[in-house]
Amino acid sequence: MEHLSTRELPRLSWIDTLYSNFNYNTDGYEGDTAEDRKSQDGSETMPFIDESPTMSPHLCARGQDGEAISPMPPDGLLPGGDMEKGLEMKKLVLSGFLASEEIYINQLEALLLPMKPLKATATTSKPVLTMEQIDTIFFMIQDIFEVHKEFYDALFPNIQQWDEKVTVGHLFQKLASQLGVYKAFVNNYKVAVETAEKCSQANSQFQKISENLKVKGPKESKDCTATATMEALLYKPIDRVTRSTLVLHDLLKHTPKDHPDFPLLQDALRISQNFLSSINEEIDPRRTAVTTPKGEARQLVKDGFLVEVSEGTRKLRHVFLFTDLLLCAKMKKTAVGRHQQYECKWYIPLADLSFQTLDDSDSLPHIQTLPEHEIEEMKIKISSIKSEIQKEKKAQKGQSRNVDRLRKKMNEQESCLLLHSPTIPFRIHNKHGKSYLFLLSSDYERSEWRESIQKLQKKDLQACVLSSVELQVLTGSCFKLRTVHNIPVTSNKDDEESPGLYGFLHVIVHKAMGLKESANMYCTLEVDSFGYFVSKAKTRVFRDTTEPQWNEEFEIELEGSQCLRILCYEKCYDKSKLNKDDNEIVDKIMGKGQVQLDPQTVQSKNWHMDVIEMNGIKVEFSMKFTSRDLSLKRTPSKKQSGVFGVKISVVTKRERSKVPYIVRQCIEEVEKRGIDEVGIYRISGVATDIQALKAAFDANTKDILMMLSDMDINAIAGTLKLYFRELPEPLLTDRLYPAFMEGIALSDPAAKENCMMHLLRSLPDPNLITFLSLLEHLKRVAEKEPVNKMSLHNLATVFGPTLLRPSESESSKAHITLASDIWSHDVMAQVQVLLYYLQHPPISFAELKKNTLYFSTDV
Repeated sequence: MEHLSTRELPRLSWIDTLYSNFNYNTDGYEGDTAEDRKSQDGSETMPFIDESPTMSPHLCARGQDGEAISPMPPDGLLPGGDMEKGLEMKKLVLSGFLASEEIYINQLEALLLPMKPLKATATTSKPVLTMEQIDTIFFMIQDIFEVHKEFYDALFPNIQQWDEKVTVGHLFQKLASQLGVYKAFVNNYKVAVETAEKCSQANSQFQKISENLKVKGPKESKDCTATATMEALLYKPIDRVTRSTLVLHDLLKHTPKDHPDFPLLQDALRISQNFLSSINEEIDPRRTAVTTPKGEARQLVKDGFLVEVSEGTRKLRHVFLFTDLLLCAKMKKTAVGRHQQYECKWYIPLADLSFQTLDDSDSLPHIQTLPEHEIEEMKIKISSIKSEIQKEKKAQKGQSRNVDRLRKKMNEQESCLLLHSPTIPFRIHNKHGKSYLFLLSSDYERSEWRESIQKLQKKDLQACVLSSVELQVLTGSCFKLRTVHNIPVTSNKDDEESPGLYGFLHVIVHKAMGLKESANMYCTLEVDSFGYFVSKAKTRVFRDTTEPQWNEEFEIELEGSQCLRILCYEKCYDKSKLNKDDNEIVDKIMGKGQVQLDPQTVQSKNWHMDVIEMNGIKVEFSMKFTSRDLSLKRTPSKKQSGVFGVKISVVTKRERSKVPYIVRQCIEEVEKRGIDEVGIYRISGVATDIQALKAAFDANTKDILMMLSDMDINAIAGTLKLYFRELPEPLLTDRLYPAFMEGIALSDPAAKENCMMHLLRSLPDPNLITFLSLLEHLKRVAEKEPVNKMSLHNLATVFGPTLLRPSESESSKAHITLASDIWSHDVMAQVQVLLYYLQHPPISFAELKKNTLYFSTDV
């Protein structure tokens, strides 16, 4: 099989790990040579480590055509059998991994062999290398060797004495916890290779040593050795760091959930995945670009799809960041069967590029925007089409044409959503020309682009001017060089890919460590949804400290989410630096990191503690996930003394009030100091604060008013939402729910008006009066939309399901097959019902009761 260079494959796949690393035959362990990893212009490329799950590497072989094939296991060992067969498969996985571990240890040993004699000569009058050069080239190799030798020695006897009681999870847990040694190695890798290359050129003795390192074969091979170069062996740890993660997926697959190993292996996998995510943040997945006629070596550092604002219109562009310039392109329309090509819209040499900020005289150009409700409707349509596709597949009637038609329809909706949803400006300026504006959905993404550009600008860059031929050649190479091939929409994903998580993620942000000086620090949480990231929660600012301890809990709704991002900011209190642009975040990003939401790890009743490292800062947090079907259940309270989970009629009768005290007080507090708060009712409040308020209202605490005045306003808003969510039946009642669904679907405006008003009259008085009070409050909130960004549609989206979602007994009558079905069908109608009343002229309780019914159909 031909070696795969990083030019052709940006992420280090398991095929690379298998066949580019070594062959298992006794006739040699062919390391991939330096030439295999060199780009066309001779420059070294850095790999991007792939932490994606895969099958066990040792269970793969190569067919006659060199492609990877999966051989059949021995008779009686087919996966999916009983526990004994599963454990036998587990032994096979471990045996293969142990064999590869032995080879890896031998490679590290071969690398370390010349280190001692080189150090011995370093203090003589004729040193081959200086101590500094030796420390640079062999940096962390000894530590990595000791970690893997200890692991191998501990695992070997377990395989030799295998039975169903043997546990190895603790060994993998320990190995995963020691992966930190690789972080330092990866950071030093490029310098180590460059130093080794320079020393080889300067010293023939070292060149001879570095090109003829002897690697021992496995114990069974008897005196079989192979020759490898130092450069090839230095690449092995980079190659190896993914292997433990890959094998952990397979071990979990063949370990029964009630086996003692299962939770240990899960924890090891979580640690490994998070480590690889942090490593990937720091590695530039560079690919080689073309060499220009002037002989310049230009490499692609980063590329991706961004929304550019051009003449007030949003345009989807593919942006390419090279080592010396930024190029903005669009895909040219080509005839069927013709190769796709890019057309360059503009480029800026990095030497001439600066980041433009908005001063007092500038303002954002007029940008074409869609109303918020149209954005939400797109999401609902996408979810609905997903459900239809799933139903078509399950039908299995060979109607693939219908599936293709639906996929095309979904692609159109998703593409439109990605084009119109970003709002965060990212401005770049050419000091010799015009400025350009992109819109991004996430501050994390903006920070990545800015940091990548600034990192390249630290080098001694010279401004370049491309001729038309050079520009044509470079733009032509973009199609081959790109690392991002498709816009991130569902229709571009394989059917086997995870659909993501639907439900609620509970996250506790505990603390941050590692700050070198005091700062006013806070964190924001982002999750992906419909192909882009959205900010979902924000901690309070912890002032003037090196160890902020928030211990704040948030409940974040997930809509097919696969990743959680945490960003750390230093709060800016200097009013002179505040920006008029509402979407511009002027606070300084101190660090950022992300963690994959692995269903195996997250879907548990227990909290999972985790740590994300970012720029030397460690943020400690815990999380657990509740699926949407569980989180939507209404659970009546067993006690009747409190207010949460108790019927609204019982509460108002006990209080001798028309509207529950909790509703009145929360509304009053929000209108007093939260009506200008950006994202009020949308941004999550701190869960611990919400629970404290819930307990206070349930106990009818005397100092409740003092608590409300001191509490964060988002916690008060969250308490009000929680009260309605925990009612044993919805505010608009189970009995009337089917009629509300039918009424909102009516086409004739007069008939709809008649029906919807009749349904309100049919509500019990406590429910109706409370609903009308909330309705007027939400209208007052929406009046401040220019400030708080909460439109009537936004508020309907937040409160619609809370006020209408039927209780468990009612909702269970309709069988729901997919988590996203709940969103696409029920939620759409629930949002529309509340939106209808929010957009209606003021509704008076007295007038409503006076009016006679236009029709007397029983509800």
